Amino acid sequence: MKPKVAVLEAEGTNCQRETKAAFNSVGGNTDIIHINSLEKGEDVVTGKPVSLDDYQLLAIPGGFSYGDYISAGQVFSHRLEKSQSKLQKFINDGKLIIGICNGFQALIKSGYLPGNQNLEQTASLVENDSGNYECRWVNLTSPSDKCVWTRGIDKIQLPVAHAEGKFITHYSQDLFSRGNVVFQYANNLGEPTMKFPQNPNGSAESIAGICDNTGRIFGLMPHPERYNSSQNHPSSSLQEILSRDYVNKSDPNISKRFKRYGGLPQEGAGLQIFRNGVEYAKRNLMNKGYENGN
Repeated sequence: MKPKVAVLEAEGTNCQRETKAAFNSVGGNTDIIHINSLEKGEDVVTGKPVSLDDYQLLAIPGGFSYGDYISAGQVFSHRLEKSQSKLQKFINDGKLIIGICNGFQALIKSGYLPGNQNLEQTASLVENDSGNYECRWVNLTSPSDKCVWTRGIDKIQLPVAHAEGKFITHYSQDLFSRGNVVFQYANNLGEPTMKFPQNPNGSAESIAGICDNTGRIFGLMPHPERYNSSQNHPSSSLQEILSRDYVNKSDPNISKRFKRYGGLPQEGAGLQIFRNGVEYAKRNLMNKGYENGN
């Protein structure tokens, strides 16, 4: 049995297919569901019933939902409010949610992250300090193992692509003390940094991703679905060239490059996040009456 994953899309979402592919590649059984279908309770095209009861994992992917015309993820967050009772039951059933980039913005602005009893918004993601859309690879370090999505991941490189990714809150110390801070932007030594461009947006305390108190709801600005193959990494072409037989690997300059870039994983490192979610669902949810996967 494969855990069932719902990838929730809206007008302007553009990373739903990559997110679906990432989940399926690590053992998930994934459907893309439009927010209209979730609200209505049936697929707006086919008329088939749509219920979160049939799923163990929910993903809100990246993109520019509703054009980010008000602010990034703001309209999507209001759409989530219309399905609040369905989402709350999903959470109460012990299931998993991940929000990536625009999905993270929607979870923050709808109050599901960091999360509180009244779903009051206590943080936000605002315009980058640079004033620009930042699209680059970043180093991340993890100060906590609370989040089930990131167990075993102490550090990772992932790409970011956003204009409103600066995390702000008056409660950052509370987040750290409770273990809710999952990822921080880091320098090449793996140390949290406020320096641009290693910290691409100026986020408070270098925060790049957080989870709720259960560790089951997780949001991050970087895109793990965009690192699903080692060939996605910007140094993959260089690695391939330096590994060719005619390259003099004893040359100090070549050795220095090998040392600087190191080896690449056999698969894209971002897949481990999706694998952790799927494996958690297999261990903890598939025996609770949610066995609708195949």
